[in-house]
Amino acid sequence: MSSKEEIEENSVSEGLLLRRNGSNGGGSSGSLRWVDGSEVNDNQEEVYDKNEEIIRENNYGSVRRRLKKPKRVDSLDVESMQIKGGNGGSQHIKDVPLLATLSLAFQTLGVVYGDMGTSPLYVFSDVFSKVHITSEVDVLGALSIVLYTIALIPLMKYVFIVLKANDNGEGGTFALYSLICRYANVNLLPNRTPADECISSFKLRLPTPELQRAVYIKEILERKSLLKTILLLLVLMGTSMIIGDGILTPAISVMSAVSGLEGRIPGFNTDALVIISIIILGGLFSIQRFGSSKVGFTFAPALALWFFCLGSIGIYNLLKFDVTVVRAVNPTYIYLFFKKNSTNGWSALGGCVLCITGAEAMFADLGHFSVLSIQIAFTSVVFPCLLLAYLGQAAFLMKYPQSAGRIFYDSVPNTFFWPVFVIATIAAIIASQAMISASFSCVKQAMALGCFPRVKIIHTSKEHMGQIYIPVINWFLMIMCMLVVAAFRSTTSIANAYGIAEVGVMMVTTTLVTIVMVLIWQTNLILALCFPLIFGTMEVVYMSAVLSKILEGGWLPLVFASLFLCVMYIWNYGSVLKYQSEVKQKISLDFMDELGCSLGTVRVPGIGLLYNELVQGIPSIFTQFLLDLPAIHSVIVFVCIKHIPVPVVPQEERFLFRRLCPKEYHMFRCVARYGYKDVRKEDHHLFEQLLVDSLEKFLRNEALDLALETNKQSQPEFDNNVVSPMDNSDELKVPLMRDQRLEIETCISEPPATTAAGDEDPSLEYELSALREASKSGFTYLLGHGDVRAKKNSWFIKKLTINYMYAFLRRNCRGGNATMRVPHMNIMQVGMTYMV
Repeated sequence: MSSKEEIEENSVSEGLLLRRNGSNGGGSSGSLRWVDGSEVNDNQEEVYDKNEEIIRENNYGSVRRRLKKPKRVDSLDVESMQIKGGNGGSQHIKDVPLLATLSLAFQTLGVVYGDMGTSPLYVFSDVFSKVHITSEVDVLGALSIVLYTIALIPLMKYVFIVLKANDNGEGGTFALYSLICRYANVNLLPNRTPADECISSFKLRLPTPELQRAVYIKEILERKSLLKTILLLLVLMGTSMIIGDGILTPAISVMSAVSGLEGRIPGFNTDALVIISIIILGGLFSIQRFGSSKVGFTFAPALALWFFCLGSIGIYNLLKFDVTVVRAVNPTYIYLFFKKNSTNGWSALGGCVLCITGAEAMFADLGHFSVLSIQIAFTSVVFPCLLLAYLGQAAFLMKYPQSAGRIFYDSVPNTFFWPVFVIATIAAIIASQAMISASFSCVKQAMALGCFPRVKIIHTSKEHMGQIYIPVINWFLMIMCMLVVAAFRSTTSIANAYGIAEVGVMMVTTTLVTIVMVLIWQTNLILALCFPLIFGTMEVVYMSAVLSKILEGGWLPLVFASLFLCVMYIWNYGSVLKYQSEVKQKISLDFMDELGCSLGTVRVPGIGLLYNELVQGIPSIFTQFLLDLPAIHSVIVFVCIKHIPVPVVPQEERFLFRRLCPKEYHMFRCVARYGYKDVRKEDHHLFEQLLVDSLEKFLRNEALDLALETNKQSQPEFDNNVVSPMDNSDELKVPLMRDQRLEIETCISEPPATTAAGDEDPSLEYELSALREASKSGFTYLLGHGDVRAKKNSWFIKKLTINYMYAFLRRNCRGGNATMRVPHMNIMQVGMTYMV
């Protein structure tokens, strides 16, 4: 097989190409920067000069090449280069009107900040269940810890730093992972191609400082498979803990609010508390199907009223009882608190961390809203109201220390108890919305990146594509919440379990954002290390405190996180093994040549769409169709539904085509690319029409490409001198393809001599006519159901994982025909088992 015909399946590493900036006058600035293709656009005339020398410098030296004609490259990549904006042009984001931003900020109160807003219900109650108030140091010390925790972690860390690490407006641990995967090829699934880097939303903006360090880190991450696995496990662990939060948050929030009835209504005992909490939780999860947009607008007024109540009650208590508690801004009281209470103070620290529960939702729910809307809502409403609430409670405790167990409701004036109770109950119900929405987002991202079994996803908003609803996850969370309430029966026990999941997610986020700072932002190393040093140290201290409560209920989030971690890692592990098996057993082009254009059978009119996961090559399951079917369609298209580590792939960049085998075979490869935030909404009729239109465009562009090569061959040739031993390295492929793209586009924009030649090509007209005839005859969907089994000599753990656990997940996840929106009447399916 020649090098042209050979199909490489290994993931292609990004070319680390450095280009020295110089003026037209020959001067050089001496600074190095990443070549992302935009430089080529800015200097098209310079590139097309036949005598121009293109100089590229990388870590191995410089390469000097005189181009006599464009190198023939894969048609799949050429097609991607011809898409408008496909060279990674900057994505123009329209300025969002101020009114729309304020509207989103108002919605965040009902979706994002409910959990953090209800924390005053139980923070001091849990803290002073470990430490008894005997002096003002206890109150002021606990208040100081709470104030600095809120100011440093939600405000400084998340609002001003972490939110800026979003992936084109998408947040969460998987968004950070996809962002890292774009800059460094660390994804364990080896299906990355150079064409992926040409999607407009794939654009990598790399500044110049600290470039060598970023290159070095990138190479280490790509070279060490162990580091790739550790990074993936870290992401999966953070995602698992977010879903675990989605179980614990509704339980503790609802029970904390309803517990206000104890002592107010005679006979209202623990059993009544549990029953009412379960009923409220059932109603909460039942309304999730209406979508977070409608839920947000419905809940936002109630939360706005709740924050107003917190601020008002806080000011009232602060002025009436003891305004001097503002002394807690002095961090000396933190030292005095721990000096006085020692071990008990350390245990009480686990209660203080509850004041920032739901902080991760600000980042995880970012896809539902925007960075500015979340920042506005927190700085203008949430942060000041929370500070006033805790200051007011501390002022009340200075005079009535015996009320620590019911601090919130006791601090409410008797006249306003029932209105505040109703609002608090509603707010507690709404508080659960933040982590439920975050759980939906995390599962959607994990599934798109190949780390979660296929489940049904419902897009609930036409305006904001990030707002989704996942029925299976919703009902699972509901059942688990009810079981937690029935088993623990008190907010104190749930609080012991709550802190571990919350702090664990924060530690994962801190680690990933640090990698983003060093690798992508290329922040000064000292500044980058200050981020984990400050916030990571705080989180480690908090984690050491909450881990002391494992036997008191802290084991619960660890069990939930371990369960989801196993499910996601097993699915990813099995999917990678399955893909690698398909790569190894794909059909060679020599075998296809032996079959001939009839493929050893009868070709009948129609288009056969064979769905598979390979991005290149002919899958081995195609031979099963040839053996089992008496005839095969006149046009065969191998369709691959591929998710790219970007949030959204524009519609005009959706399809990539390449030709498989000679023209008379009428066989093509189509890669339909989707971002992890994209939701497939087109029906099969629209998909078929888009596919045929894109295929016709590809055939015409291919004819123009051949005409271009013919014209180039007729021109005088120059010497092709390469001064480098790295002639066939991957680093040279991307710029050559970009040069090819520019020359093709120039040819198209010239007077229509070449275009006319392409249109008059009889082979092109014949092929287009055959395609239209096949399209009129109809489409048949050929689904290859691939399964994997461990070999007999495999390790026992591998057999258990693949043959039982992964097989169980595959049998119970959503079928491929439902996920791909394939019509049931036109399906033909063949199964195949791969031994791994």
